[in-house]
Amino acid sequence: MPRRKTVGLLTAGLLALSGALAACGSSGGSAASSPKVLKVWWYEGNGSAYQIAWDQAIKDFEKQHPGVTVQFSLKSFNQMQQNASMILNSSDVPDVMEYNKGDATTGLLSKQGLLTDLTSEAATYGWDKLLSPGLQVTARYSPKGVMGSGDWYGVSDYAEYLTVYYNKDMFARYGIGVPTTMAELTAAMAKFARAGITPFANAGNDYMAMQYLYEMELSQSTPAQVQNYERYTGQVNFHDAAWTNAVNTFQDWISKGYIAKDSVGLTATQAGNDFETGKSPMLMSGSWWAGTFETEIKNFSWGTFLWPGNTLNAGSGGNLFVVPKNAANKQLAYDFINDTLQPDVEKLLANNGAVPISDSTAGVTNPLNVQLIQNFQTLAKSNGLAYYPDWPTPSFYNTLLAQTQDLMNGASGSQVLSALQSNYDQYVSSLG
Repeated sequence: MPRRKTVGLLTAGLLALSGALAACGSSGGSAASSPKVLKVWWYEGNGSAYQIAWDQAIKDFEKQHPGVTVQFSLKSFNQMQQNASMILNSSDVPDVMEYNKGDATTGLLSKQGLLTDLTSEAATYGWDKLLSPGLQVTARYSPKGVMGSGDWYGVSDYAEYLTVYYNKDMFARYGIGVPTTMAELTAAMAKFARAGITPFANAGNDYMAMQYLYEMELSQSTPAQVQNYERYTGQVNFHDAAWTNAVNTFQDWISKGYIAKDSVGLTATQAGNDFETGKSPMLMSGSWWAGTFETEIKNFSWGTFLWPGNTLNAGSGGNLFVVPKNAANKQLAYDFINDTLQPDVEKLLANNGAVPISDSTAGVTNPLNVQLIQNFQTLAKSNGLAYYPDWPTPSFYNTLLAQTQDLMNGASGSQVLSALQSNYDQYVSSLG
């Protein structure tokens, strides 16, 4: 799911991609064919926990492979999301690249034959033991590109999930405790609203609003329903009690000012700024924001808590490192991926606000990061990871975005659910 604050700062088209390739001197093909160069692409911004950790992986790799240089290129999420098939069908591809997990992304590329099968390497390097079964779901894909079974097409060295960020100072000022039930959360929102404060920051023109909607749906869903929705294991009815509750609750929150109606046009970056500046005391989004908030919030204390009352929560293994089918240096690519999973890299992830795949908090110095890891483990060990709402179809992100905006603008919940049902059913039917 498109989700990082840094992504919004890295928008570019295919023209920019071509320019970047020319700038790093690889367009002629000589570097790609040389065993002395490993080409690595990712789209995590400078200063992020991922960039810090993976820079260390590059250093480790070059130390272990004298004479081999890592040729790194920073891309944008939109570049890879919109142009991946075209890029990977060319002869000039990276050896390793970060790519979004899920049926509509890595699953689609695996089905198109554009990625290298990593099943043998998963056993050789021990990735199949290192990643828990829950984290393996998004690494493995069937011949139809459905996640959860089949061959390995990617490996993640971190995990992620949705959490509520809250301003401790504002909570204390208004005498509000950390809510543990939906009733307590509702009471807290009502108290803030009466004081003229919009409780939740939101972004209707980005991934955030659909995440709120999904958490509301999950409050009345079951693990079996999640599997049906994400992995096509059974019928999905968008007019059931869970989805109906989601659209009704979302519109109720809009009408009561718990989420601002005028946030329909905001981006995730703008919503993050609303939280950072104290405009809203809460923001519900991914664990990937933690490192940014640790760096940028200086004037108040903040913390996190899981969505109250839910046993299911959006989350999964993190984005994947994949090896394109046309990669020139596959063995070096496997070695690099393995380096990203080593303890020194994992510890950098943990200490800079990301969630490592390890459940150990030894050596993690920031209590906020310890809590982030422990909350993820609570979900992972209770079968509580419910993936993300936009994964089921290649176009579902855009459909959810448009329908959530319509919902915020007053469209009927039934109309919105029918549009989601139509998009979903058409794609599932195409899978046979």
